[in-house]
Amino acid sequence: MTAPRVYITNIASFLPNAPVDNDNMERILGQVGSRPSRARRTILRSNGIRQRHYAIDPETLQFNYTNAQLTAEAVRKLESGSFKLQDLGCLTCGTSIADQLMPNHAVMVQGELKLQPCEVIATSGVCLAGMTAMKYAYLSVLSGEHQSAIATGSELSSAMMQASNFTAETEAQIDKLGSHPELAFEKDFLRWMLSDGAGAVLLEPAPANDRLSLRIDWLHVYSYAGEMDTCMYAGAVKTDDGSTRGWQTFSAREREEQSVLAVKQDVKLLNENVLHYTVERPLVDLVERYQLTAQEFDYFIPHYSSNFFADGVHQSLKRVGLDIPRERWFTNLSQKGNTGSASIYIMLDELYHSGRLKAGESLLCYIPESGRFSSAMMKLTVV
Repeated sequence: MTAPRVYITNIASFLPNAPVDNDNMERILGQVGSRPSRARRTILRSNGIRQRHYAIDPETLQFNYTNAQLTAEAVRKLESGSFKLQDLGCLTCGTSIADQLMPNHAVMVQGELKLQPCEVIATSGVCLAGMTAMKYAYLSVLSGEHQSAIATGSELSSAMMQASNFTAETEAQIDKLGSHPELAFEKDFLRWMLSDGAGAVLLEPAPANDRLSLRIDWLHVYSYAGEMDTCMYAGAVKTDDGSTRGWQTFSAREREEQSVLAVKQDVKLLNENVLHYTVERPLVDLVERYQLTAQEFDYFIPHYSSNFFADGVHQSLKRVGLDIPRERWFTNLSQKGNTGSASIYIMLDELYHSGRLKAGESLLCYIPESGRFSSAMMKLTVV
């Protein structure tokens, strides 16, 4: 009897509105305080992102998509002659920050799509949320529980990055200091790193008849939170001892004046640990488990937040004996931006529809998360 398999039989993505170049970012997101960000140009030179998308109308500066709507737009593109959304067995949706605290993101996407009753799961986290959603969908098809599943990753990062979110904090600083405050680097840093978008994959137990499919050979997720402090966070303040204090323990005024809900990054902790914990530690296990070699992979698809990390990722690959040459790497970070949990979907969508893939080729996908240091690795084979 043939062992069950799972195939990605279609991929889609959705990026809202026209691309926004580096010179127009601060106009769209708004200026915090009395002068433009002094960190913006330095950060943009380092991350290598030249354009990205925001779910903000460039003329009215009002939001014209919710996170759920972005996701639904990507999912709708998966319909084809051989697959209809009303036949869907399982919908799994991952995102860093949903439109609301409850109900969960996935049921809101189901509502947008007006789907018939089906199993619906939401996964949370940061960049790994899209992959934990895919893992659930993958296992649901592999087990025979469902004959079809859709997994998604999506982000509406701009909702947290708008200048209006920081007004109370800057006013409180002016009252306290009598000066022109600047937004703390841990918050300003991410305003120029993150953007909006959504991606979706259709998973089935057999390859498509009329197009290439990607067989999932394995998908592993690792978390090192038992060893590491929090690094990327929102809705909390990090204390001197490395612990976090959650938003519910602050008064409404404190939440505004300290921008408690803003997305923040401990940059020092990130730079010192991200490559070891998200590249080397998981790959040491996988290289040994599967006897992996660099020669077997035709494409390496890395999600990283900034081109700043590209050389470090390559050095880490070399250290674990998996020196995949840079000419075999595929990324669209410079043109599509860092869309967090949606990034791997958006990269796979572009490569899948590029006409470059050939049957028999192997792809290694790498998705790190700096929330508290996690990583996902996935091997795909083109069939």
